[in-house]
Amino acid sequence: MLLSGCARWRADPAETPRSMASVTAEAHGADHYDIGRMNFNSPPAVVTTERHTGPFAAGRALSYAAALQPLDPDPVKEIRIDAMHRIIELAPGVQYGAWTLGGTVPGPTIRARVGDRIRFSMTNRSDELMPGVQMVAAPLMHSMDFHAAMVAPQDKYRSIAPGLSISFEFTLNYPGVYMYHCGTPMVLEHIASGMYGMVVVEPRAGYPTKADREYAVIQSEFYTKPDPDNRRIDGQPLHVLDGDRVRSRAPTYTVFNGRYNGMVDQPLVAKPGERVRLFVLNVGPSNTSSFHVVGTIFDRVWLEGNPDNQLRGAQTVLLGSSNSAIVEFVVPQAGIYTMVDHEFASASQGAVGLIDAGGKSEQGTHGAEHHNIPATAVPTDPVAVRGKMAFDSKCLACHSIGGGPRLGPDLLGVTGRRDTAWLKRWLKSPEKMLQGDPQAQELLAQWKVPMPNQNLADRDIDQYLAYLRWADENLQPRGKVQPQPGAPGAALPPDRKQLVEPMPARR
Repeated sequence: MLLSGCARWRADPAETPRSMASVTAEAHGADHYDIGRMNFNSPPAVVTTERHTGPFAAGRALSYAAALQPLDPDPVKEIRIDAMHRIIELAPGVQYGAWTLGGTVPGPTIRARVGDRIRFSMTNRSDELMPGVQMVAAPLMHSMDFHAAMVAPQDKYRSIAPGLSISFEFTLNYPGVYMYHCGTPMVLEHIASGMYGMVVVEPRAGYPTKADREYAVIQSEFYTKPDPDNRRIDGQPLHVLDGDRVRSRAPTYTVFNGRYNGMVDQPLVAKPGERVRLFVLNVGPSNTSSFHVVGTIFDRVWLEGNPDNQLRGAQTVLLGSSNSAIVEFVVPQAGIYTMVDHEFASASQGAVGLIDAGGKSEQGTHGAEHHNIPATAVPTDPVAVRGKMAFDSKCLACHSIGGGPRLGPDLLGVTGRRDTAWLKRWLKSPEKMLQGDPQAQELLAQWKVPMPNQNLADRDIDQYLAYLRWADENLQPRGKVQPQPGAPGAALPPDRKQLVEPMPARR
């Protein structure tokens, strides 16, 4: 029976010989989860007044971008991740006062294997001023909670004051994809402000398949409002945490890897025929995720990132807050594959990303179907920015601005063709307009598809109109593909559309 089982195992080209040891061990009755073989030894945490002033994150086991670094073979992982406050560009033109672990949102991804020892250090640097930026949030108590650890929380996860440092260590006993986050009350606000990251713990014998590409995808929610004190960062309005929204589970953004449409602007890369492995984590803090990749099927899903928890041939993976999975799939052919939270209210808020496998579409390299593609340059005016994001989320499948007609007309110049009062009535209730307005009826006769009612509030309509006016005044169309550039000085420069620069991997 053992020989027969091994023959079946080798017949799958995705399987790797590295898993033979675990197959043989299981055949002889070994238990990977034998408590007696686990290491629960963890000396008391040490808290000192020694302040670290170097890089906010350091360690060979850390990755600072979606593409994961290879596993560092050292069985002892020395890791530093400091707590500090900083400004991130959450979405184009949206400067957000984040609380961070390691200086980025999300924090760096830790990669290790079962049996490795983690030696962790953190300084609470929330009292440090950022160069050229005033203090946005008061210094706060912070801590670190590792879901991958088995330790006494009151000792290791204690909150420390600004200026203090904490260090502790633990052994990794279970494989999986785990969350880490600040565990200081109120935990809800600390996670919603950006204090989270991922720990990837590989099985002792490695994964049972060989992947060509490995990426970390971390979904999270942001709950923002304009700063009540009307502060600005580099001329842009500051946004801060909205306590009412966060407690009522009403996010303004739901994103992958800390930025609205960040993986649309900078897609992940793959090639046809390659096996892609995604380490997917939903940190919440409150909502679920239905993770899906358009155009392929998950060959394997390892729930919680553990190969013992396997599904085959899955279309979507449902993840609650702090749940995770490793999903693997083969790229069937050249194309653009869209990662999306299939709870589409979240997708409309930015939970979208692309895997670029060399595809083309009628709208350019990155087509508009299924996801939010920036249609134009990004305005500097914050009201117009809101209108642009709403337009990109809800309107791009049917309309372009300077890119030619689609299911509906090209909207470049619409504020010159229609007066403001007519546009407001049209956006508010298109079905009523179609009952008696000759211009609306003419549009239906020409385009055959009725304009759907988006149930827009007056504020939403004002944002749309601000964006359309900006586009008519500032866009400089060049051909029939998106994105269309803006006039000099009227749009944010390209380097303002990216999150803080990722830190290079240290060796």
